[in-house]
Amino acid sequence: MKNGIESIFKAHLVPKEVYKGGKNIPPSDKKIYKLSSNENPLGASPKAVEAIKKTADRIDLYPDQTDVRLRQALAQDFDDKLNENQFLCGNGGSEIIDMILRAFINEGDEVIYSNPCFLPYSVFSRWYGAKLLDVPLMQPDYTLDVEGILNAISERTKVIFLTSPNNPTGTYIPKSVMDDFISRIPKNIVVVFDEVYRHFADAEDYVTALPYVLGGHNVIGLNSFSKTYGLAGQRVGYCYTTAKIANYIRLIHKPFLLPQTSLEAALGALSDHGFIKKTVQTVHDGRKFLAKAFDEMGITHWASQANFFIIDPPLPEMEFTDRMMDEGIMVRPVSQFGAPGKVRITIGDHEANEAVAHAVKKILGLQS
Repeated sequence: MKNGIESIFKAHLVPKEVYKGGKNIPPSDKKIYKLSSNENPLGASPKAVEAIKKTADRIDLYPDQTDVRLRQALAQDFDDKLNENQFLCGNGGSEIIDMILRAFINEGDEVIYSNPCFLPYSVFSRWYGAKLLDVPLMQPDYTLDVEGILNAISERTKVIFLTSPNNPTGTYIPKSVMDDFISRIPKNIVVVFDEVYRHFADAEDYVTALPYVLGGHNVIGLNSFSKTYGLAGQRVGYCYTTAKIANYIRLIHKPFLLPQTSLEAALGALSDHGFIKKTVQTVHDGRKFLAKAFDEMGITHWASQANFFIIDPPLPEMEFTDRMMDEGIMVRPVSQFGAPGKVRITIGDHEANEAVAHAVKKILGLQS
């Protein structure tokens, strides 16, 4: 029996796998392309940068107590199809995931997710003593195993995580599949639909969480300002859902949660429609360029609806990652995300994408 402080430690909080974010650019005399964290290839929204500058002389003051101004702006951005009370903001999408789990999960409750996927789904769930059920995406195309998830549901199932486009595979869930899935989910389960990369999806049958929320289903659309808006360093995320669910989760929303600079940056970025359009076009152009380059080199890759590709590298994942780094390109091995042996490469600007193609050709011995 443990008699010290360990006697009151929670049994489910033991050293296990933790989420490790992408590495920062190391000091170097040569050009380094950071294509390991799915950041915006154009940087940050100029309107967001200007908003931060205007806020700099007020950082000695507390920020807004609530996120209401950003929620109002988000409602407008969604063409007023949702009202402000259906949104909830936090410090990045990860904070939103944590709030959802804190609100719904008790020790012993079940959380379903589908590897390969974003690691915090399982890591954060474990913090609250959840039983984790992994229903893997189906090979070889990383499609959702709808029947597998439905069969895994029990009386203890509280939360199901879905992602479209999915990180790290770049694949998506077609509307017909989502329609069928949502229609068969019990009414006492929350479906968290992670659509952080939604702006980059252009498939005709791509769907967001919006129609299901409007239909009154227990669905939460998870979003972030880190990708399209270029605010990864400001840590702003949000979700939208039914008013009943949003107001319930809001009961644990901390006051002053969003720093003043982050709040103003998000408001600025949200209004920067020209930057958003340019970002999406840059990603679409880069996606076509790299897909063609990978095909020509015989590199196995999966069709992506996001701002990255997952590939089957020609070398073991860590060796390939190191070789790419030797060429000045940071990429991300994704065994930790449930895709052993695979590597994720963020789509950059044209210069970065050309550097990727050149580096892979050099590794393959096709170019000196």
